[in-house]
Amino acid sequence: MTRFPLVIIGGGPAGYTASIYAGRANIRHLVVAGYQAGGQLMLTTDVENYPGFPAGVQGPELMEMFRKQAERFGGQFLDKDVTKVDLRSVPMRLWVDDEVFEADAVVVATGASAKWLNLPSEQSFRGRGVSSCATCDGFFFKGKDVVVVGGGDTAMEEANFLARICSTVTVVHRREEFRASKIMVDRAKANPKIRWELNQQVVEVKGQQGVTHVVTEHVGTKARKEIAAAGLFVAIGHEPNTKFLESSGLKIDDKGYVQVDGETTMTNLPGVFVAGDVYDHVYRQAITAAGSGCKAAIDAARYLDALAAERREHPGMDERKLEKAAMHDAREALARIGKD
Repeated sequence: MTRFPLVIIGGGPAGYTASIYAGRANIRHLVVAGYQAGGQLMLTTDVENYPGFPAGVQGPELMEMFRKQAERFGGQFLDKDVTKVDLRSVPMRLWVDDEVFEADAVVVATGASAKWLNLPSEQSFRGRGVSSCATCDGFFFKGKDVVVVGGGDTAMEEANFLARICSTVTVVHRREEFRASKIMVDRAKANPKIRWELNQQVVEVKGQQGVTHVVTEHVGTKARKEIAAAGLFVAIGHEPNTKFLESSGLKIDDKGYVQVDGETTMTNLPGVFVAGDVYDHVYRQAITAAGSGCKAAIDAARYLDALAAERREHPGMDERKLEKAAMHDAREALARIGKD
């Protein structure tokens, strides 16, 4: 088994940024980036809201630059998935296929995947009119007609956001009742630019170079209609990529998001930190994921420093006790920042 002071699980903006900061802190580390390294930005064409790129940048190109920068500072990469973890062992163990890695600290940055309608036409138009993020892509539809599918708070929020930019927004929902909170529904219904297609489900996306129409079907009569639209925003939720963590002992909420300790990226397990959309279910932006990757690497570095100090000061002490002491020391160090 190969042992690293730090293993970062995930290869999107959060994981790559954590690697950059870990490398600059001279921490030998491994990034298990996954078979789909790069995260959701690998499915994105134009990225115009990431600072530093006034002309915009392609999502895959941006992730390639992130990775090259991480490699420059010594990050080692493995483009495979972690299939199993033992985060309670000392040291922690992670399985990648038949290979086992050991780590003193782990950053979980596996992100969250948007839920899709699983229509062949939807897949063929992703990045060409079909999106799962109004904040990311709404600007490209300025003055155009778009469709939002969903009935939860996310769909209402997306519809209201798009109504500021687009000519019209049609909300398609398969029921008459909404899962969204009443205040969010009332706000959307009060917006004159938002239209409603209830008891309908999207069955096809049409277009050529981009989306031109969205086909819906009535859930009862099965009658179909075409809605002229330049874009389709799928807002039926996200699923955190945490299935491999279900028996890890990490605190995970009922929606699958890893829970953190206060304002830090620390979890309930010593030496385990999180970054990006795997715990952030509010913002879900590349820049916020990158920022949390920075935070996780700094938290992990402080923890590893504290762990090394505890080992020097208490040789022979049980490793589990050392880990708990190191977590306490790291928290104390973080609490002192800004007060010194």
